[in-house]
Amino acid sequence: MAHPNQEVLRRVYEAFGRGDIPALLDLFADDVKWHAGGRSPLAGDYEGHEAVVSFFTKLMELSGGTFRLEIHDITASDDHVVALVHETGERDTKILDENFIHVWHVRGGKVTEFWDAGANQYAWDEFWA
Repeated sequence: MAHPNQEVLRRVYEAFGRGDIPALLDLFADDVKWHAGGRSPLAGDYEGHEAVVSFFTKLMELSGGTFRLEIHDITASDDHVVALVHETGERDTKILDENFIHVWHVRGGKVTEFWDAGANQYAWDEFWA
């Protein structure tokens, strides 16, 4: 049987894949913190629903709606969830095709914080530049 936090994140990724922002926000704490590493225009810290939605909006605008995630695996404990993901997208003549690790804090069935770590942060930054 899967850990309950693993199920929360499966629902998060499914909602993201459908572009269902209201369903995503139902799974995020009101004061959710989102950390995007690197030096790209998307890098930075975002706090709260409005800020995280602005991150997603910018992500989709810059990629022309082509950004996608493929989940390889999700593992969970009582406080953390780790997802191994493959991220793809197209932007002008640039192609994103990279593996990432997503680390999540989950409390009370809600996402409270997110971090990402890329196998090739330079490729991520270059794609969004």
